[in-house]
Amino acid sequence: MNSSPPSRRSVLGWGAGALTALPALTACGQTVGAARVTRQEPARPGRQVKLVFWTWVPMQKTVDLWNRTHPGIHVELQNIPANTQGGYQKMHSSLAAGNPPDLAQVEYHELPGFMLVNGLTDLSAYGADELRDSYVPWQWNQGVFGGRVRTVPQASGPMGLFYRRDLFEKWGIETPGTWAEFEQAARVVRERGGGARLCTFAPNQPTWFAAMCWQRGARWVRTQGDTWVVDMNGGLSREVADYWERLVRDDLVFVGPDMSSAWYRQVQTGQIAAWVGPQWGDALLRGNAPGTKGKWRVAPLPQWTAGDNASANWGGSSTAVLQGSRHPREALRFAHWLNTDPRAVDLNISVGYGWPAATGVFRGSALDRPDPFFGGQRYNDVFTASDRAIDTSWKWSPTTDADFSRLGDAFGAAMASDGTLTSSLADAQQSSVDNLLAKGLKARSAR
Repeated sequence: MNSSPPSRRSVLGWGAGALTALPALTACGQTVGAARVTRQEPARPGRQVKLVFWTWVPMQKTVDLWNRTHPGIHVELQNIPANTQGGYQKMHSSLAAGNPPDLAQVEYHELPGFMLVNGLTDLSAYGADELRDSYVPWQWNQGVFGGRVRTVPQASGPMGLFYRRDLFEKWGIETPGTWAEFEQAARVVRERGGGARLCTFAPNQPTWFAAMCWQRGARWVRTQGDTWVVDMNGGLSREVADYWERLVRDDLVFVGPDMSSAWYRQVQTGQIAAWVGPQWGDALLRGNAPGTKGKWRVAPLPQWTAGDNASANWGGSSTAVLQGSRHPREALRFAHWLNTDPRAVDLNISVGYGWPAATGVFRGSALDRPDPFFGGQRYNDVFTASDRAIDTSWKWSPTTDADFSRLGDAFGAAMASDGTLTSSLADAQQSSVDNLLAKGLKARSAR
């Protein structure tokens, strides 16, 4: 196989829907290349192959199923933290040390960063291209760089509006179809809710905010020739920032971290009546607010213009074979099974792994049925439509980690002082350009 470091052409040739490489980048300022390159060990008759898989999703039952049905390839599941400082730091350290796991769960927005350090195995060398038709095209293409397959798509996070139907009826609120109606609903809750709020603005979730801008039609990064052009502070993103700034300023939403103990307590007690969230949020609501069973419903994302049909994605992961595996062919076989076998998909769904990337697995799966927690609603029909309405031209920067960290810090500072969300975008845009330049890449602001 080709184990040379990825060219700047291949790093630019990524993205939702990117099948061909864009013009090459020049002047890389960092050394790329894992300490150990992937090499397939020869098969040894009668000897069991052992693989190690790192993930933060509790998929032990799925792995147990694999091990029972595939005795020749044993997979050891190791759970890692679901954050940059924990899980991804551990992955990058293992690559540098030359002792990575065979497989790891890597979110789509992290993939360009792994490409910069040659951290992903070229799976095309092991027949991955033949699997393309098994997956949703835009998710498949998240892991295609320079025409070579680097990961197997796992799941995504099409977005919708989770809301408490009982509270909406109590307060006389119609399900909002536009963001203007959403704001009006927030004002009604503020007036009638006895201290409740419609939802929370979470400064700790820049990925969520990116999805809001994605839905609005913004594009935070693009390429022009051999240069990365950053546009986090464009007019559409500022419009989104101004909207949420107004809701915060008028005390129409809570401000604080979501998916925290305090947030779950507010969900449990009805202090929060709605959540603009991804499909995988269903498991979080079930697991952390079981007493609200039957009271929730799901609606499409509110639209900026009535009659539009725009959605966005929050989250999404791939199953990557990291550079350095001695069993890439077997690892690819497991990754494909993990994300396409109907039994495996159902087990994964039960632990909240997200919206499946495989085609044809929704119908007849655990997702394709009325759900008592959501009052008998076939709520995943909403997410099926949402998934189809995602604009797949959105792209990620190879410095997304650092960009999100800076944006989250800026949002937090703005909420704690006199700063604004729009000024945070300007700060994050300049920081993003600086981060790209520091990688030896050409970059500039869009304005």
